[in-house]
Amino acid sequence: MASIAKTKPTLARIGSAIIDVVSFVVFSLLDVLDVVLCFVYRVADFFVESEWKPCYCSSPREAIPTNGGDILVSGQGESKIVRMMSSSKVQMEDVSDTLYVRASRVSEASNSAVKRLNSNNSRNHAGHHHKKKNGGPGARSSFVVNSTVVEMLHGRMAGQKSQPIPRWSDCDCQLCNSWSSSGSKTLYVKSAGGKENKANEDVVFIHGFISSSAFWTETLFPNFSEKANSTYRFFAIDLLGFGRSPKPAESLYTLKEHVDMIEKSVLEPYKVKSFHIVAHSLGCILALALAVRHPKSIRSLTLLAPPYFPVPEGEEATQYVMRRVAPRRVWPLIAFGASMACWYEHVSRTICLLICKNHRLWEFLIKLVTRNRLRTYLVEGFCCHTHNAAWHTLHNIICGTAGKLDDYLDTVRDRLKCEINVFHGKDDEVIPVECTHNVKKRLRRANVKVMEREDHITIVVGRQKEFARELEEIWRRSRG
Repeated sequence: MASIAKTKPTLARIGSAIIDVVSFVVFSLLDVLDVVLCFVYRVADFFVESEWKPCYCSSPREAIPTNGGDILVSGQGESKIVRMMSSSKVQMEDVSDTLYVRASRVSEASNSAVKRLNSNNSRNHAGHHHKKKNGGPGARSSFVVNSTVVEMLHGRMAGQKSQPIPRWSDCDCQLCNSWSSSGSKTLYVKSAGGKENKANEDVVFIHGFISSSAFWTETLFPNFSEKANSTYRFFAIDLLGFGRSPKPAESLYTLKEHVDMIEKSVLEPYKVKSFHIVAHSLGCILALALAVRHPKSIRSLTLLAPPYFPVPEGEEATQYVMRRVAPRRVWPLIAFGASMACWYEHVSRTICLLICKNHRLWEFLIKLVTRNRLRTYLVEGFCCHTHNAAWHTLHNIICGTAGKLDDYLDTVRDRLKCEINVFHGKDDEVIPVECTHNVKKRLRRANVKVMEREDHITIVVGRQKEFARELEEIWRRSRG
């Protein structure tokens, strides 16, 4: 037994080394494949849609605000002035640089080696660069963007005609595109519970990444008690770009756009004045942003698997979180999938083409194999989105808010007087349980519950009756 115990660490190191080597080879090949697919999609888009479509493969450029709200975009020996609205700079700064700054696996490895050899020099250079960026000699009002961001913003503000709905690589079924035929400009909202003149309180449910309102309506809604149904109005939304909600091709799916649409689709039309929030995964970030906007209106805040990664001093926030969420490793498989979705614009578009455009086929096959015993609402939520929505939401919300979450949590701590509860599955491989412990360090009064043998999905699915009772108890306490 003693000899086995001694060999385990050695075997673990060998296994980790093998995974590192395989990961390096696989992701180096994916770097090449993404370049090839970039050319393939450019040609396909041109022949099918009669115009070249922008992507994030071009190099980032420096954008300098000029008088009158214009933006001067310069780089690689050329400059272009694009007329914008006065809020253009703010909107551009809501866009994560991870959309267009993603080092290849080879260059990342070489840069890492150089940094290790010149660590002291790198720290000095970083300090000098930081001072210059924040007002040192030669500093100016500028920021780095990608030409694709400029083109998308410019087209939208100038009233440019939207891209075809759906695009050739997106699903064209009625479920995914009901919003376009009805002309809807608000999110799909599934409401339940008490009527407006009877219900005393409201609850807003916000789902996570590549999911939908069905995550709540198919699990919790049928399990709330009669008393809860008469006391509360429940609102479960499909986020912008997901499920049955609008999926505008020209949207950048920034934090502001998502939160604005929640206000426009739920708070304003249903006259919601004070409310509870229940959010899962990526939805937790939107919940925090919504709470910061309406600190006096929040009755309770319940977060499930919040993706909060505190950024170490000296690290670039967006890039650090991207590496944590998508570490470019082939194992575990969830890390491999997240890495392909996050690092490779055109590989991830191909995955969407195969899965999302053909989701009706996958649902049919699942029902056939399981003899119609498995409800496919999770598959529906996973598949009913466009690549444009998933790509921008992943980068602009998960990565792009990395530098804001500390302030959001501090605002929640200082300005919200409501009860805060955080749930996390101990076996969650998507968002590690350490994220919830990090939230607890920031919000000391938060009630944290880590559930044994539960993961990112089974934190709700499979224990919906129990969780419905827990939520009702949270809401009951908030009324006291």
